[in-house]
Amino acid sequence: MPLRLAATQGLLYRLITAPSGVEEGLVDEKCLSSESINKLIGGGGRLSATERVEIYANMYFYRLLEAIREDFSATARVLGDAKFHNLITGYLVEHPPSHPSITEASRYLAEFARNCPMLEEWPFLADLIRLERALVDVFLSPDADPLTFDQLRAIPPHRWPSLRIAVHPAVQVLDCEWRVEEILRAIEGDRSPLPALRESVSILVSRKDCLVTYRTLDRIERSALDVIRRGGLFDAICEAISTQISESEMPVLLNRMLSRWLADGVLVSE
Repeated sequence: MPLRLAATQGLLYRLITAPSGVEEGLVDEKCLSSESINKLIGGGGRLSATERVEIYANMYFYRLLEAIREDFSATARVLGDAKFHNLITGYLVEHPPSHPSITEASRYLAEFARNCPMLEEWPFLADLIRLERALVDVFLSPDADPLTFDQLRAIPPHRWPSLRIAVHPAVQVLDCEWRVEEILRAIEGDRSPLPALRESVSILVSRKDCLVTYRTLDRIERSALDVIRRGGLFDAICEAISTQISESEMPVLLNRMLSRWLADGVLVSE
């Protein structure tokens, strides 16, 4: 009995995405004999039905590989073509795509890299992948109108202690064990990256006017942003900072941080 359209589509999808190839995928299709696949897929003088399906399987993998390479170009540059190919092959075997968006295919790549053998040669690999993934996520995140200098200037002084501001939904803060932002910056500048420095660092990834940028945060700015993300009032931000600097330094530091956040589009009105 001929397969219905939905069943045929499901079968072809399973064969095309089979981790070990079409031949082994056929073995798992208990109800499908080699003769049946020849009836389902027309063969030719040069190619069998299985070989024809294999063409689509290869196209499927290489389309995923190239799409992921576009999002992780620095990782690909560090590893080289062959090692990057092997990394993505191993990853897709463990994490076959299950979302309609091809961008989601690499969602768990950093998690996979934390346990892959390549970490012995490139111990910073997972952090670099996390940073490149953050650039993608921030670019695709929901939009919101950033807070402006004029909006802040219009707030009366007596309202500042109870002022509540929020972090833009596209903003991410990454805590990394390696200075991978230096590697990424070098590759973006078409320079050979120096050996990665193992040093704890917080990286702010933000977006303004469709442009995604990243920079490191010092301890004070990191703690201030944490207060904002938790919904703290302006008073709470000042309190968090006051434990780390002198009272005389407070106005200058607050003004500098607010100015930078507004310029980078980091804040929105609550």
